[in-house]
Amino acid sequence: MRYLWTIIWSFLLSFLISYVLSSMGGESLPINQVLIMTVIFAVAIFILGEGALKEETE
Repeated sequence: MRYLWTIIWSFLLSFLISYVLSSMGGESLPINQVLIMTVIFAVAIFILGEGALKEETE
């Protein structure tokens, strides 16, 4: 379930960033850019959450 929510939040944040930047530039919203950023954000979160940011146990 956490993977599903990660993908949903990654999509929403990517859409927000892309919408704001394209509106500031006066261009149309590129949905392919949103999907690419979603994949990049989700993969980065999966890697950081599963490996890099784990708490060390003694």
